[in-house]
Amino acid sequence: MSVESPSVDAQDLLEEVRTTSLPDRVAELADEYERICGERDRFLWQWIYSLFPEFTLSSVHSDHADHVRTQKTILTMYVTILDDIVENDGDRDTFEEARRLVQDPSSVDPSRAAVSEEYFSFIQRVWREFEGGLTDAPRVDEFYDVFTYDMRQTLNAMDYSAVVNENPRIANLSGAETYGAHNMVMFPYAAVDLMYSPEFELADYGTVRDLIWDLQEMARIGNWLTTWEREVKEGDYTAGIVVLALQEGFVTPEELENPDGKAELIDKIKAEQFEGRFRDRWADIYQSVRDREFDTDSVDLDALVQGMETVFQYHEASRGHK
Repeated sequence: MSVESPSVDAQDLLEEVRTTSLPDRVAELADEYERICGERDRFLWQWIYSLFPEFTLSSVHSDHADHVRTQKTILTMYVTILDDIVENDGDRDTFEEARRLVQDPSSVDPSRAAVSEEYFSFIQRVWREFEGGLTDAPRVDEFYDVFTYDMRQTLNAMDYSAVVNENPRIANLSGAETYGAHNMVMFPYAAVDLMYSPEFELADYGTVRDLIWDLQEMARIGNWLTTWEREVKEGDYTAGIVVLALQEGFVTPEELENPDGKAELIDKIKAEQFEGRFRDRWADIYQSVRDREFDTDSVDLDALVQGMETVFQYHEASRGHK
C-alpha cells in the first residue's frame, strides 16, 4: 500500500498556520526566543499549536483543553531548543546541563553551559514555565513520574542523534527507528493529556501506550520526509532517509562529512527514491492501526488514529518551512 498526496490544499494549510494566533504565554516566549536564539521561525510554534487538537487524547476535559494545548507548545519549545543545541551546534556541555532540568534539577549549574548566561537562563525559563503550568493538573501526581521517564527517552533520542552525527559509520535504520522516534515527544504529550483527564481509567493505560508506539513512528516518518534536506545542510545526518541511503551504500560517510557537497548529496539521495519506501511504511502502519479494534472505555483511540492523517498532511504542507 502507498500513501497518496494530501487531499487538502497545502497552501490553505500554510495560510491557516501563518494566521494562527499564539496564546500570550507562548507568544511571549516566542518573542524572547527570536531575540536570544533565533534559529527557528515562529512558524514552527504556530504549526504545532495548530496541530495539537488533532492528536490530543479525547479524555482531556474541555475545561482544560486550551491550557493543555499551550502547555504542550511550551514543552515543544524546550525540546526544540535542546535538539538544536546538541544536533545542529554540537554543544554537548549546554545540552547536558539543560537536560538536568528534567533529570536532576537540583544539580543544574549554568556556569557549565557553553552558551551565554542569558541563553541558558532562557532555557530554564521555558522549562519552568512548562512545569509551573502543571500546578492545576487534576492528576499530575499520578502521571508525572511516567512523564519524566518519557522525557528522559526524548532526551536520549537527541543524545543518540548527536553520537551518530559524530560517528556516521554507526548509523543504522534500526537505531534511527528505535531511538529517533522518541524525539517526536508523543509519549510525554500523552502524559500531559492524562494529567488533565479526570475520567480516564487506568485500565486503558496500557492500550494507549501500546498504540503510541505506532503513532510516534508515523510522526517520525512524517518529520523525516519533510526535514531531512534541511538537516543535511545543517550537518545532521540522522533522518531515516539519509540513514537508509548510508546503510545500503548509496552514500558514504565521507560524502556526508564533505561540507562542499551538500547539494549533490541531496540530489543523489532523492534520485534513489528512498522517500517512497518511508511513505509506504507510514501507510502500512496507518492501515494497521485503522484496522485495530480498541476496547478502551475512557478514551477514543480511533479518533487519535484518524488525527494522524491530518498530522501527515501538515507535515507535507510544511516541507521547507520548519
